[in-house]
Amino acid sequence: MNLGIKDEEFVRGKVPMTKEEIRILTLVKAQIAPNAVVYDIGAGTGSLSIEAARLAPAGYVYAIEKNPEGIGLIAENAKKFSVENISVVEGAAPDALADLPALDVALIGGSGRRLADILDIIGERLRPDGRIVANAITMQTVAACLDYFHAHADRYTYEAIQVQISRLERVGSYDMAKALNPIYIITAQRK
Repeated sequence: MNLGIKDEEFVRGKVPMTKEEIRILTLVKAQIAPNAVVYDIGAGTGSLSIEAARLAPAGYVYAIEKNPEGIGLIAENAKKFSVENISVVEGAAPDALADLPALDVALIGGSGRRLADILDIIGERLRPDGRIVANAITMQTVAACLDYFHAHADRYTYEAIQVQISRLERVGSYDMAKALNPIYIITAQRK
């Protein structure tokens, strides 16, 4: 199974999507086992959910999304890539997490300013050695993640990286770098 589906292969819309290079890094940091239970919170188009489901053929992925367009796109992409070990959970976290089972990995792409509440619920259900991988584009989200993991240092170890991707784009007879938004990837592991 190949890691890193090309962006243009996903059914898209106006819903934000985690770009291929960031998906690959996120999934490597997540260390998803073949039988893992994964939450993808703020799933958007489902690009991470689809790749996670492919990495966990004997596991299950819960794609949590509140945007109606995103909910439809996740279902379309699951069908397109023949992924059956995935369910779309309609609603906003943390409320949408209420009836979900224990998990091995949480991917967080959107928190609706409820990050601490979401992390509290995940922490109650995260199995030993489970991982949380949060992608952040704002410094406020980075600060909220770091504050949370500092306050819970007895339960988690963490690391954070900042990634800047540029893709070459042909402009006339030249190749120029076109930068994507810088992303922070914060990875925490339960002790």
